Amino acid sequence: MIPNDSIVALATPSGAGAIAIIRISGQDAIQIGHTVFRSIKNKDLTTQKTHTLHLGHIVDGAKTLDQVLVSIFKGPNSYTGENTIEISCHGSTYIQQQIIQLLLRKGCRMADAGEFTLRAFLNGKLDLSQAEAVADLISSDNEASHQIAMQQMRGGFSNEIAKLREELLNFASLIELELDFAEEDVAFADRTQFYELVNRIEFVLKRLIDSFAVGNVIKNGIPVAIVGEPNVGKSTLLNALLNEERAIVSEIAGTTRDTIEDELVIGGIGFRFIDTAGIRETNDYVESIGIQKTFEKIEQAQVVLYISPLTPKGGTLDAVKLELEKIKNQYPLKPLVVIMNKKDLLSENEIQSIQNQIPNILLISAKNKEGIEDLKHQLLSFVNTGALRNNETIVTNTRHYDSLLKALEEIQKVKFGLETNLSSDLMALDIREALYQFGLITGQVTNDELLGNIFANFCIGK
Repeated sequence: MIPNDSIVALATPSGAGAIAIIRISGQDAIQIGHTVFRSIKNKDLTTQKTHTLHLGHIVDGAKTLDQVLVSIFKGPNSYTGENTIEISCHGSTYIQQQIIQLLLRKGCRMADAGEFTLRAFLNGKLDLSQAEAVADLISSDNEASHQIAMQQMRGGFSNEIAKLREELLNFASLIELELDFAEEDVAFADRTQFYELVNRIEFVLKRLIDSFAVGNVIKNGIPVAIVGEPNVGKSTLLNALLNEERAIVSEIAGTTRDTIEDELVIGGIGFRFIDTAGIRETNDYVESIGIQKTFEKIEQAQVVLYISPLTPKGGTLDAVKLELEKIKNQYPLKPLVVIMNKKDLLSENEIQSIQNQIPNILLISAKNKEGIEDLKHQLLSFVNTGALRNNETIVTNTRHYDSLLKALEEIQKVKFGLETNLSSDLMALDIREALYQFGLITGQVTNDELLGNIFANFCIGK
């Protein structure tokens, strides 16, 4: 049921600022605004055109609360599809509270989290995947996540799913029609065309499902563990990457006892770097806990930066190679970047010798910030941004991913049914389930619990 009461909330971040925007939406929104607004030109808000601005004052009886600018958006030509007004007032928290409390007394109620966008969905202004993209857009903190959210909010993902659903629905109708004429043994659906459609749907679903690996990385960032023995420059590297003194650096081995995390955007992709305690044998109880956490962080990381110790003059790299093999064997599926720090202490001959013995090793000087850009380029190479560059649809939402997996399973059942001449009534069940999963993504199939879970994660006022 579409609610018909009027809701109010602060649409800008809470706290003091230059300007604050208070949003009202509902059938009586403009009328309620009219009761508290006094135009400097004596205008009646209820008779003004949509998408117009009006200067005046918010008054509580004889008391003037603030000079404001009121924007009018009449339904259905508004974000929510309902009558909406936005009051731009001065950003004092006192003024904000006074105006909201006044509007509550005039008949509004406080909006729930995401209720403005929920109403936009219920009024057909957005489908469900577009509504979810609004939250992703608000929380986007790098170029890639912003680009994906914008594409989804514009309906790129929705259109792709809607097209598949429509084609499948057309064939489903023919299959259902055959069931009505089962005794006459009439075939309405061309099985060859249907098989081609099922193959095409399977291909698109697999592509969308595969894109989730990239989408999840872009949305949540890539965890990168910086590991190695004590005093090899892990904390110095973190500071060099972030370009700030984030971690304590000391000549004393074992300075880092706990993990330190911070984020950095490289080439539009978010990376979450984790500086860990140095790995070594120790009798120090606190340090040993830190080392245990190091191995836990390696498990959670998607990329491992292993900083090998500097080889002493005349020394061999056998110990380094042995440690590298241990890391590779323990975590065979994780991309591993091998780094040797303190390049500034090595001669050209020593550098050449190291590169010959350990291919693909990256020599850097974290202290002098030498080689840091090369490291960033190497990290970016682990992210397949081809789909992003080509503006392809990328799935970032776990709920969508789950529905796509289930839809693919049902489509593969339908495909098997066509290959084995399964009866139409059994195939119809699988088709209906696939259509149901498509509908869950866009909101053509929904329930209160699903909507509650989605919009509970929104901020108030959106």
